[in-house]
Amino acid sequence: MPIRLPGFLRRVSRSAWTGNPLSRVATFDYIVVMPVVSIRFSDEPLHRRLKASAHRHDVGVSTLAERLIDEGLRMEAHPMVVFRDGPSGRRPVLVGGPEVADVIGAIVGGDVPAAERRSRAAVLLGMPEPLVDAALAYYADYTDEIDVLVAERTRLADEAEASWRRQRELLEK
Repeated sequence: MPIRLPGFLRRVSRSAWTGNPLSRVATFDYIVVMPVVSIRFSDEPLHRRLKASAHRHDVGVSTLAERLIDEGLRMEAHPMVVFRDGPSGRRPVLVGGPEVADVIGAIVGGDVPAAERRSRAAVLLGMPEPLVDAALAYYADYTDEIDVLVAERTRLADEAEASWRRQRELLEK
């Protein structure tokens, strides 16, 4: 009796063509564990722009569409957050302000009493408290993602400081 898979799982068989008609064809079975959505574009120029952007970024159209949909839904839920490309990839940024990870890095931990962290971060970063609140709201929904960004920044800052200290030691010899 064949196994029935849930709707989002399906068995796919692919044959590998070797190019030689005398060689055997290998068949691979695998299970796709992703939900699939078909999108129809009523606007042909929009579809062309999506394909051109995917080509420029050297990614598949589906990959780019998924990223843009995810970011769009996040921006809808958090209107003060947008996404920006940078050396470490795309990251959430406050509208007209710093990256969400920078704000959270200024708030979380440290020796400032918890009740004063929002206002202290606003003063240190030169931004109004409602932007700090927007960063906190985004952080509440995407804590693990922002924690990774904050940890990476901390690691890079520690490495830069260690390098600076080694340079100072060399100069003092």
